[in-house]
Amino acid sequence: MMWRTLYTFALCVAAPFILLRLWWRGAREPGYRRHIGERFGSYRGARNEKPLLWVHAVSVGEARASAALVRALAAAHPGYELLVTCMTATGRKALKELHGESVRIAWLPYDYPGSVRRFLEHFRPRLALLVETELWPNLLAGCAGFGVPVLLANARMSEKSARGYRRLGGLARPAIGSLALVCAQSSQDAGRLRTLGARRIEVTGNMKFDSTPDAVKRAAGKVWRERLARPVLLLASTREGEEKMLLEALPAWDGKLLVLVVPRHPRRFDEVAMLSQSRRSRGEFPGAQDRAHLGDTMGEMDFYYAAADVAVIGGSFAPLGGQNLIEACAAGVPAVLGPSMFNFAEATRLALEAGAAVQADSAADAIRVALQLLLNSKEKEKMGAAGRALCEAHRGATQKHLDYCGELLAGTATAPARR
Repeated sequence: MMWRTLYTFALCVAAPFILLRLWWRGAREPGYRRHIGERFGSYRGARNEKPLLWVHAVSVGEARASAALVRALAAAHPGYELLVTCMTATGRKALKELHGESVRIAWLPYDYPGSVRRFLEHFRPRLALLVETELWPNLLAGCAGFGVPVLLANARMSEKSARGYRRLGGLARPAIGSLALVCAQSSQDAGRLRTLGARRIEVTGNMKFDSTPDAVKRAAGKVWRERLARPVLLLASTREGEEKMLLEALPAWDGKLLVLVVPRHPRRFDEVAMLSQSRRSRGEFPGAQDRAHLGDTMGEMDFYYAAADVAVIGGSFAPLGGQNLIEACAAGVPAVLGPSMFNFAEATRLALEAGAAVQADSAADAIRVALQLLLNSKEKEKMGAAGRALCEAHRGATQKHLDYCGELLAGTATAPARR
């Protein structure tokens, strides 16, 4: 309790800076300046009349990973309303694109006790699902006080993250110990979460393997690629500094290759545009002399993968842990990874073993491998087929989550909410 009190005090001291950062980010992404009251537990509109299931997907990756589960929950529990919360402007936009008006979408409040209490009083969820590693001490304590069971869905815990949680054991252990159930991506994730205090853990696999590429966007990407009639190297979900690093590693232009650059965060689109000759958001089609084309639209990764011959996965050339390589596998596109993939350790291991991906030691090595694959159609097709087969073989995590949700709901059907 003392650790959580100190944590809350630190949050209160930081409040002015949190608001300033929120407003600053809103200058580039206006979504951060909307519905600010929700950040502190103030929600407009009537309270839900039906019982409510709540899923928290912090940003775009979690929104996509949980999309199939949200739809499955709605189908399996038609008497319930669905609430999906997030923390980022891109995440909220992605949720709107994925679910439209079929679910309620809101900001998760900051982790102040009063904000959490107002959130729980307003929505009164029967079950909470936190996707991947969203472990907020006051939120979890509030859920325990209101009798809301919490399932940590698609849970992952890298060794680096586990070390951080161990250093804050007095704060983290009670929070993790309060979870009703952890559905871990792998046995390694399960083991780390168990040592951090999780009481019940089931290894269910990665829900991202259940994602299916959007057929319309995929078809549009293929048409775009046919019209282009040039080989396409995709730099997917790149992070700060990676675009320049990878583009500079390319040899002299052969007059044919198009590099399709898709940054991870929209706030960097204008910055990366300086390295490109055309950009998709302006309706521009790459000209014959364009070497780099900027993919600066949201929600179109299925389009970009369908347009690509080979993908280099961003976030992996600095110690950031990588980005989602499963999207490339599902699209049948060979994936070239950098050395830092700890956030997708199990998926990386499986993809490497299956022959769907290659891991490089540096940006220069990654470009060299990617260019070799572009010239080797037989190997490229083999890796693409291996990626699709890998995704097919590891489907089923969503259904396992759905089953456990039903079990937890059955246990709360008659239990009165605590306060």
